[in-house]
Amino acid sequence: MADLGVVFAGLKLKNPVMTASGTFGYGREYGRFFALGGLGAVVTKGITLEARAGNPGPRVVETPAGMLNSIGLENPGVERFIDEELPSLRQAGAPVIVNVSGHTVDEYGEVAARLDTAGGVAALEINVSCPNVDQGGMAFGVDPATVATVVGGCRRRTRLPLITKLTPNVTDLTVIARAAVDAGSDALSLINTLVGMVIDPVARKPVLPRTVGGLSGPAVRPVAVRAVYEVAAAVDRPIIGLGGVATAEDALQFIMAGASAVAVGTAFFVDPLAAVKVVDGLAAWCERHGVDWIGELVGAANPAFKGPRPGRA
Repeated sequence: MADLGVVFAGLKLKNPVMTASGTFGYGREYGRFFALGGLGAVVTKGITLEARAGNPGPRVVETPAGMLNSIGLENPGVERFIDEELPSLRQAGAPVIVNVSGHTVDEYGEVAARLDTAGGVAALEINVSCPNVDQGGMAFGVDPATVATVVGGCRRRTRLPLITKLTPNVTDLTVIARAAVDAGSDALSLINTLVGMVIDPVARKPVLPRTVGGLSGPAVRPVAVRAVYEVAAAVDRPIIGLGGVATAEDALQFIMAGASAVAVGTAFFVDPLAAVKVVDGLAAWCERHGVDWIGELVGAANPAFKGPRPGRA
């Protein structure tokens, strides 16, 4: 049996398959379909200092080979998350990575500080890439100086590993990646959604009340693979690759481009067992191709890969 275990940013993962923030809730619903402990890690919905109601509906619209969402970081706030959601996640059997966001730089740091002492949190994913809010998120993530300020502020408030989630809606993603790494990010996550819109020809207006939303799904995968390829050649930090992962072959594209782990997101809306099937598919692919350990494939298609390659869990 092929070994899928990897060490990612100091975390021992049973396999390199995670859930993508915003697509998996806090795991409760999917826990009825499969044991969450079979995943490499669970990444939560975005958490802010105070509760957020999110954007008005409709919030989702289907597109060819994908979907647009404009959820707006609806969440109960960090204290209710710690009290009401984290206890069950602690029992899930997989490392818990909490996605962190905020209106201001100080809010990011405060959320990081509260999660640092909560217990049961393995790492933080710093969201400087959500396109569906007016403050924070992508508004911060398109500027390397602001990214560095956010990451540095979180680094000073927590001992937990920091993973910075990057937006593809920039001219050169490697500049943003370097800024995050120089400010203390232990790893990177890419990509978040592409900004897009859908217009209703009959109503003669955009379908989403905020006009634009985040495009995800198979349509963005080639963009995401290219982004991982370029960033993996520019910085020496482990990468989570995501954007349209639905099969083991999709995941392998990211891994061979330089990602040490992958995240499944939009595919969950089609098949609640999508991540499990990716895990099983990776094991089967490695068996068929004589690969003893999945880590051997990290950066295999990227001659400029800087590393680091994952450790063996």
